[in-house]
Amino acid sequence: MKVNGTPFRSLWWDHDAKALQIIDQRWLPHDFRIQQLDSVADYCTAITDMHVRGAPLIGATAAYGMAFALRDDASDTAMTAAYDRLHATRPTAINLRWALDRVIAAMQPLAPADRAKAALQLAHDITDEDVEINRRIGTHGLALIRAIAEKKPTGEPVRLLTHCNAGWIATVDWGTATSPMYHAHEAGIPIHVWVDETRPRNQGALTAWELGSHGISHSYITDNAGGHLMQHGAVDMVITGTDRTTRAGDVCNKIGTYLKALAARDNGVPFYVALPSPTIDWTVSDGIAEIPIEDRPEREITHVQGRTAQGIASVQVTPEGTPGGNPAFDVTPARLVTGLITERGICEASEAGLAGLFPDMAAR
Repeated sequence: MKVNGTPFRSLWWDHDAKALQIIDQRWLPHDFRIQQLDSVADYCTAITDMHVRGAPLIGATAAYGMAFALRDDASDTAMTAAYDRLHATRPTAINLRWALDRVIAAMQPLAPADRAKAALQLAHDITDEDVEINRRIGTHGLALIRAIAEKKPTGEPVRLLTHCNAGWIATVDWGTATSPMYHAHEAGIPIHVWVDETRPRNQGALTAWELGSHGISHSYITDNAGGHLMQHGAVDMVITGTDRTTRAGDVCNKIGTYLKALAARDNGVPFYVALPSPTIDWTVSDGIAEIPIEDRPEREITHVQGRTAQGIASVQVTPEGTPGGNPAFDVTPARLVTGLITERGICEASEAGLAGLFPDMAAR
């Protein structure tokens, strides 16, 4: 996608510097900064402290982190140590483990001298695959938006609501929940997107920055406004992303997603989840009982970052001494999900639905 008219991916390999370049998302939407990762510690910090965020992007970053680590020492011991260090950075998003497992499985049969080059190529492949997966999610989601548009008076926009940022900067490109929006916009279908602020990190501001850069009509709303809008018929469809989905179709996403699903069900609004297959955890069936929910630092609750006359600053919003609780994700049960939009098509949120689209993965 584009930033000020220039095409960007959220990360890219600099062949001259022999290092990974990332968009440091801590400063968005107010400042566009690029960071070079020069050590395994840099990769770990970038993931833990959310310089990069979003399940697909975390996975791609981790793959490059493994390739970087193997450049200096490609022994079995060093490879395991790098795996463990990177795996410990974030507990919820399944793409992290998926990417690391994929690198380990591909490297183990190789001689140590061959691993660094092969791991870097695999990281490139994982990155390119993510772009194509998300592009295809967009084409399938476009059909849903088009069907709604065809029932509306000419020129009336399809009104979509999304939560968190499942956009191109949460992936390598296109995004998951936003990909159908970009495809609809490019197809000439009028849309308007209600963008949840998504406290505590206000990641909806990143979605607003993306959509505004692409010329898509949108409004930034408080997290608690969504139910009201649905009650008054102002939402045609909800589309969110996911950080981990069980084989039974339970969806783990940014905190607050569950409440949007409840409001959608109560008001008869279809609730879809854009689901790249690497975020399916085929080992888990009960999302509420089995998916670990990350507890993040309380400062993300007690403080908020924004632009002031003096520049970007963080201000405290709570009384001194008040502690903050910060579960980063919640689980939406499959029964509340209208359908899953994947790179292979759209299915119901169930074990049968997912297995029907991904029989090769379900069998494993």
